[in-house]
Amino acid sequence: MAYLGGSTPEPSAPGKESLAARAKGGLLLMGGFVALLAVIELINTLLLHGLNRTFGLRPRSLDGVLDILTFPLLHANFGHLFSNALPLIVFGFLVFLSGLRVFLITMALSWLGSGVAVWLIGGGVTVGASGLVFGLFAFLLVRGVLNRNWWQLLLSVVLFLAYGGILFGILPSVMGVVSWQAHLGGAAGGVLSAVLLRPAQVARS
Repeated sequence: MAYLGGSTPEPSAPGKESLAARAKGGLLLMGGFVALLAVIELINTLLLHGLNRTFGLRPRSLDGVLDILTFPLLHANFGHLFSNALPLIVFGFLVFLSGLRVFLITMALSWLGSGVAVWLIGGGVTVGASGLVFGLFAFLLVRGVLNRNWWQLLLSVVLFLAYGGILFGILPSVMGVVSWQAHLGGAAGGVLSAVLLRPAQVARS
């Protein structure tokens, strides 16, 4: 292949391109997910939140097992959705930088952990993506310690200083509208993901 000017172009930096591609993909994916949540909430509002009664998670009900798949997609109102939107985008974007596989496993375990906890010990019909927020956040906090990665540890410290207050949400609350069960289960799923995805230790002879 010939190049104009007689010079060979400099080789691209695959690492930088990969990181840039992941950053773009993460923003598009999380932005699209939040947009989907907004569309669902709009439909839900028009239906007077009838979707919550049908697809919200009903604890300790056989039908409620299937609600584990749907309850994070629903919200009580737009205020509830907006309170989850920014941390969901931020944490999801940061997890996605580690790769699609890491992101999907962390989301899946956070989703499942949140749903199982609500189904087992929840107190009423539950909706909302906050369990995913707690799962992604917990993953980001724990993985730096498990991976012994200084950059990830620094990120953990920064995130803890900025958002650490939300961890009180895993404690049983007198506020009936807050599902601490979803928060606790989601966080447990995030920690489990960090444990399962930690790099294998190389034995030294």
